Amino acid sequence: MAKTLTRPLLLIGCGKMGGAMLDGWLGSGVAAGGVHIVDPAGAAPFRGRDGVSVHESVETLPDDLAPEVVVLAVKPQQMDGVLGALARFAGPDCLFVSIAAGKTIGYFETHLGETAAVVRAMPNTPAAIGRGITVCAPNARCSAAQTALAEQLLRAVGEAETVRDEGLIDAVTALSGGGPAYTFLLIECMAQAGVAAGLPEELSAKLALHTVAGAGQLALESDEEPAQLRRNVTSPGGTTQEALAVLMREPGGLAPLMEEAVAAATRRSRELGG
Repeated sequence: MAKTLTRPLLLIGCGKMGGAMLDGWLGSGVAAGGVHIVDPAGAAPFRGRDGVSVHESVETLPDDLAPEVVVLAVKPQQMDGVLGALARFAGPDCLFVSIAAGKTIGYFETHLGETAAVVRAMPNTPAAIGRGITVCAPNARCSAAQTALAEQLLRAVGEAETVRDEGLIDAVTALSGGGPAYTFLLIECMAQAGVAAGLPEELSAKLALHTVAGAGQLALESDEEPAQLRRNVTSPGGTTQEALAVLMREPGGLAPLMEEAVAAATRRSRELGG
């Protein structure tokens, strides 16, 4: 059952991701207990909205504030500067949700204390249009209700899944966190290949963009697996089969190249996490 917050939600950072989530929370009514934002510049579009208060810094938050949820949406390098003033909220009755890449649950427990209920989440940039997917990992202090609440808040910008093994977040970061960039590169490469084959640049760019967007939507809405959808387009001896013979060749085809790329990103995520 969807929950409505009865106490305030505190949002630290209101950039593109934080703002997109806030739009969803305000639209769904989940933040009925009010929202406090620490980010004067980013919060500009939300000033004057019912139940929304904007603060200059964490140090200027009201002394009697008792948030039900604190969402940490600042850049990882800014986290050290805000956590000290937020530690007073830590405890079993306040849920901390972080979307900062590379910041582990252990990091937050060190700064907030071992009693803090923490969910580490990794969204991706399509969240800005409500089409993201986020994977989150709760710590041992999170109740089942708090974990469900975290999922509900994250679904304001798309899909959300929970894993119990925080170590999986590094692979999530590599696959879905970086995945939009890989897809954008695919669009670029397809457009360039079209130009090389003789298409006008503008037409080739439009064909590549709409082909990738349309294929993604078809994959989402179809009951068939992507492999079957691929076979549906591939006529024996036809043009698509010729292209796939290049993309699927061994070694050096797309599959091993993508596996290598995701593995490299996973390793880097682990390095950044300390």
